[in-house]
Amino acid sequence: MESLPVWAQLLALFLLLLLSAFFSISETSMMALNRYRLAHLVRQGRRGALRTSRLLAETDRLLGTILLGNNVVNTALTAIVTALAISYFGNNDTVVLAASSVVAIAIIIFCELTPKVFGASYPERIALPASLPLAGLMRLLTPFVWAANLLVSGILSLVGYRRLTDEEQSLSQEELRTIVLEGGRFIPNKHRSILLNLFDLDDITIDDVMVPRQRIEALDLSADEATLREQLATCYHNKLPVYDGEINRVVGVLHVRRALSLLQRETFNADDLREHLDEPYFVPSETPVFRQLQAFQETRRRFGLVVDEYGELLGMVTLADIVEELVGEFTSSGPGRDAGPSWDEDGTIQLEGSVQLRELNRRLGTRFPLDGPRTLNGLVLEALQELPEADVAVRFGDIVAEVTHIEDRTIRSVKLIRLTPGQGSQAK
Repeated sequence: MESLPVWAQLLALFLLLLLSAFFSISETSMMALNRYRLAHLVRQGRRGALRTSRLLAETDRLLGTILLGNNVVNTALTAIVTALAISYFGNNDTVVLAASSVVAIAIIIFCELTPKVFGASYPERIALPASLPLAGLMRLLTPFVWAANLLVSGILSLVGYRRLTDEEQSLSQEELRTIVLEGGRFIPNKHRSILLNLFDLDDITIDDVMVPRQRIEALDLSADEATLREQLATCYHNKLPVYDGEINRVVGVLHVRRALSLLQRETFNADDLREHLDEPYFVPSETPVFRQLQAFQETRRRFGLVVDEYGELLGMVTLADIVEELVGEFTSSGPGRDAGPSWDEDGTIQLEGSVQLRELNRRLGTRFPLDGPRTLNGLVLEALQELPEADVAVRFGDIVAEVTHIEDRTIRSVKLIRLTPGQGSQAK
């Protein structure tokens, strides 16, 4: 080095600094690269992405190459600067210490901190182009890297190190949920809501989304002809469960359009209606929503009656009920379609006790717990631990539930009162 002109010596030092910075920025960008974004680029056929993906598939060799190269360069840089300092300023402890300090500061600032911060900020821009020279260096340094990795593997085996399998490294559902939540800049709000609802399908059952039996529109074959005519002419739905005398004795499902011809007759009876019935499709209670969605798809049905283990009818579930859990409430409204509960101007609302808590949380913005009772009636009874008298009130956060009507040992109606922040601090 002493025989080289000054400009050549400075150029050599500058090149070594650049090479050290290259190894540092490559290491950080490779490790910070988004693997899902990289997989997407590979599917698009990007050569740099494919080459980078191959390098990351051999992380131990990649890191061995980068660290080996970086340490060799940093060692050479320190040795050359120290030798030059001694040749120009003399061989004493002060010169050696000063030269070592200058090199350490230069490496930390220009070869470590600055490149790594930049590489972490723009990993894709750096990693893909850097993969080309790194691939060449991996082939060139294969013997040295193999020897170093062999030694490292021996040391790691002594401390009980075990490489994780692909299954162990796969993301859990909660981690996927976090990715969706953190991807707000890239995922539209509606799409993000649908994805989050999709994660919940495995955690909820059809009991959470079904229409309770009290709200089912059904046809009773034991009714007189005038009642049957009126119900067929004014029904809101195209399909009606049909029972004989008692709601638990369901005998079939009637497609109302098929029965319209009966209304043109002067008279008809229950047997005429039976000719137009389809076999009912029963769904066991507590069936997961996602499994039922698959069952609807496989059986090509859109309508099921929910029964418990004793065969008692609990409610009715449709494909639309499940779809609404994914995409939200349908905005269209037709005859007989409930627009849903909404707060009055004074912050109150009168509700049936059988209303689902999930529906209230979705429509009213409440935060009733969903890990216990499913209905407002059940929630109030659980809180009171007994059947209350009318006018008893229970507070749930900033919501007061006042029992207004009890019948047949069931809370039939409840008045919800939404407290303002001032009221909440004064309420008992």
